[in-house]
Amino acid sequence: MSPDTPDDDGLRAATARKGSFLGTMRAVAWSFLGIRKGKGYEEDVSQLNPVHVIIAGVIGAVLFVLTLVVLVKWIIGSGVAG
Repeated sequence: MSPDTPDDDGLRAATARKGSFLGTMRAVAWSFLGIRKGKGYEEDVSQLNPVHVIIAGVIGAVLFVLTLVVLVKWIIGSGVAG
């Protein structure tokens, strides 16, 4: 694909969006829960920077896994599971 293709222009425009990282984290959190209205989704698509979405998704996944690990260790350590 050559650098002057229309797809490159669309990608550059998408990554140049100035959506806030906090707003991106909020959108990713809603997506983790699976609760989102169509109107909110359309707003996200038009405003969020795809690079921020990827970073926020990785951060959200790491936090989710760490929360599960801490929860399991707490349950096992409390003797409830034994």
